[in-house]
Amino acid sequence: MPTALITGATAGLGAAFARRLAADAFSLVLVAREESRLEGAAEQLKLRYGVSVEVLPADLATEEGLAAVEARLRDGVDLLVNNAGFGHPGRFPDVPVADEQRMLKLHCEAVLRLTLAVLPGMRRRGRGAIVNVASVAAFFPRGTYSASKAWVVNFSESAAAEIRNPRIRIMALCPGFVRTEFHERAAIDSSSIPGFLWLQADDVVRAAMRDLAVGKRVSIPDPRYKAVVAVGRFVPRRLQALVASRIGR
Repeated sequence: MPTALITGATAGLGAAFARRLAADAFSLVLVAREESRLEGAAEQLKLRYGVSVEVLPADLATEEGLAAVEARLRDGVDLLVNNAGFGHPGRFPDVPVADEQRMLKLHCEAVLRLTLAVLPGMRRRGRGAIVNVASVAAFFPRGTYSASKAWVVNFSESAAAEIRNPRIRIMALCPGFVRTEFHERAAIDSSSIPGFLWLQADDVVRAAMRDLAVGKRVSIPDPRYKAVVAVGRFVPRRLQALVASRIGR
């Protein structure tokens, strides 16, 4: 039975990945900061799908948390989903530098280190997969959140190119606005986001797993957002930034 480790696994896309992978008979390792939520999620998955579920409470924006998850990955997993992340309610440069550093540690350093921790085992076995959750924001200039997600996309593509093994797949997942706790937990006003732009977490994960199976290195899991990104490539960056600031994050 294959094993998947999912960070940020108790809500939103992380929880949707956990449901999908449990349904596909993966054993799970769930990582999040809140142990009580992890335990509750694990019990529900065990009861519904009959799979093995391990919980690993860890804050990946801390050295201790990162080290604990790195150690677990070195024991070997077949699929790593780097999903943990957050947004700021404020705008650059008004966000405190400590908060900006925490975001970079979680969105960039954690993705780098966890990928490096899991890859040696995958290379020995000659197979495995890594999904790094980025965002459509990666393709548009909008503060440090979009900048950090742009790094995730570039890193994922670069790592996949360096590995050069079609049986080891590394993919950046770039969804648009998804109905999760993300905006609420970050105290971000999402009222300006048009209703037609919202996606469902389970639909995003379904598309992501399909794209991973066919070897895509970047997954934009909806025709609406594929069109947004395609059009954005021909729009001046200053205009992109203006539109992004009007719509929201």
